[in-house]
Amino acid sequence: MAESVPVRCPACRREHLYAALSYPCVCGAPVTPPLDRLAEPAAVTYRTWDEDWVTVRCEACGREDQWPAPELGCSCGTELRIPVRGIRRAQHTPGAVAEASRDTDEDTRPQTVPSPRAHPADSPPPTPEDTSPALRPAFRPVTIRTARDAVTATALYLRWLGYRDIRRADQRPPSGIGLAARGILAQVDPTVRPASLRDVECLWLTAMTESAGCVYFSLAGFADDARARADTLGVPLFVLDLTGTPQPVNGPADELVATGA
Repeated sequence: MAESVPVRCPACRREHLYAALSYPCVCGAPVTPPLDRLAEPAAVTYRTWDEDWVTVRCEACGREDQWPAPELGCSCGTELRIPVRGIRRAQHTPGAVAEASRDTDEDTRPQTVPSPRAHPADSPPPTPEDTSPALRPAFRPVTIRTARDAVTATALYLRWLGYRDIRRADQRPPSGIGLAARGILAQVDPTVRPASLRDVECLWLTAMTESAGCVYFSLAGFADDARARADTLGVPLFVLDLTGTPQPVNGPADELVATGA
């Protein structure tokens, strides 16, 4: 279980206890950002992709991945970003959700060669190509309470399917939020209305112009004509339940879950 640390809101001075969420590494081990007890939390006044993600190293296998930066909502309405220890900020680059920036602290620089104990010869960790259900660890969802949680849950699910270098899409969709990875364009709709026929067609057309596949995640489901059109175009559709587990709702989605990236 992650350690709880005291957090004081800089706006109203209320104190909270906060424990960072753990996320599943591709090797199956839980990864938890180490919280910095000595640093003060910062109020989030505006958001950028770079600030919303941090690079964290898995202690089990040595792999470094990008995960959502720890945050806490104070009852006064202030959103707090919790500082983490020895973590390098993710930097947005084309083709990647984030590439770790160089840290001036020698202790936080990534190792070019993992420790031999991190990858025992008799039980190598899964590789990005190991995307079949038999080789994937169980998906660990993130509870959805906000639109940001829906995006986080989708990014984690895409990574679980085997997609890497997840980033914000270059083109903003007409509704929702766009994510992209190598060979795939994903749209996340965290609104309370079902995705429409136009939404599905716009996603498909955008993906066609980028020579990529596409997948749609919706919190409120899909209109009947949108589902029918998605079946015709071969667009996988997923409904996000509040536990953060995407549920496939058409044949292309079932096929994507079965085969992975």
